Amino acid sequence: MDYSEDKRVVLTLDAGGTNFVFSAIQGNNEIVEKVRFDSNGDNLEKSLNSIIKGFETITEQLREKPVAISFAFPGPADYHLGIIGDLGNLPSYRGGVALKQMLEDRFKIPVFINNDGNLFVLGEAIAGFLPYINGLLEKAGSPKRYETLFGITLGTGFGGGFVSNGKLLIGDNSNAAEVWLLRNKLEREMNAEESVSIRGIKRFYSQESGISFKETPEPIDIYEIATGKKKGDKEAAIKAFKRFGEIIGDALSNAVTLFDSPVVIGGGLSGAYSLFLPEIMKEMNSVFHVYEGQKIDRLEAKVFNIEDGKDRENFVKGEVRKIKVPFSEKTIEYDPLKRICVGLSKLGTTKAVSIGAYAFALDMLG
Repeated sequence: MDYSEDKRVVLTLDAGGTNFVFSAIQGNNEIVEKVRFDSNGDNLEKSLNSIIKGFETITEQLREKPVAISFAFPGPADYHLGIIGDLGNLPSYRGGVALKQMLEDRFKIPVFINNDGNLFVLGEAIAGFLPYINGLLEKAGSPKRYETLFGITLGTGFGGGFVSNGKLLIGDNSNAAEVWLLRNKLEREMNAEESVSIRGIKRFYSQESGISFKETPEPIDIYEIATGKKKGDKEAAIKAFKRFGEIIGDALSNAVTLFDSPVVIGGGLSGAYSLFLPEIMKEMNSVFHVYEGQKIDRLEAKVFNIEDGKDRENFVKGEVRKIKVPFSEKTIEYDPLKRICVGLSKLGTTKAVSIGAYAFALDMLG
């Protein structure tokens, strides 16, 4: 699926708890100045009018008629029907809002709504991380190629998505890849998102430093404390990000056991990857102990950190060899090393979501 040369225009929206940011995409590129309105999350009529006004304002900037509206909106939701459920950060939507139908009635074009984690991974699969790693393999002359991609977003919450051969896995209830509900490795009575989130980093730092949660600085400050750029409890800051990485690594191990795919990481907290990515790798390449006293690898595939030069080199190199075809003089190139990699968004989270929304709409239109 490559829509980089497509001339059709799709209206998009980046919907957050505070602001709605509107744009338009053509050929995987933004073609207008973004428009921002207050989300008015506690007043449904104002919020819906903000959405309508935003798309109308973008449409006025266009020279041609858009073919669809496509955007990410927080869940829970029935994305197929475009009905928004009981949102935490937009409380006025609770009870169910038929957002898709409202917009189709207003603008007379198809409307597609999805989860931001899904659209992020779709964008990276089409124009970001997946082409990047396949390009590295091709350049090195490796026969290995990847067609699947799992991804996570780290920020206010812990989101995820999975793409195979350019197609999103959505699920029968629009609930596929809901990684936020995986079990928390270190706090077994909690879900992963309680630790893999902004509040999780702050809580870890609060516990380790002995200060109240109310007095705890934001993750960017905790990162700068950990890296020596700001004063504070450096040891507590480093430990907070290590625990963060360990829980992510456990969640990703469970996910890729099912999906067998590379992993791309996005979201606001991904900028601190130098502090938590080593812990992810340690967890994913760890071992299980069995009753007979043996150790077995946690995953079938070896996991490589694509952001690390040596790891990247070994990932690309693999173990390519030539084997002889029985009863023949022919040989076949063979790479027996089962491997996946973990790395950062190559597009930036917002751009990846926009490209994902664009591609999803055009794919649905045919």
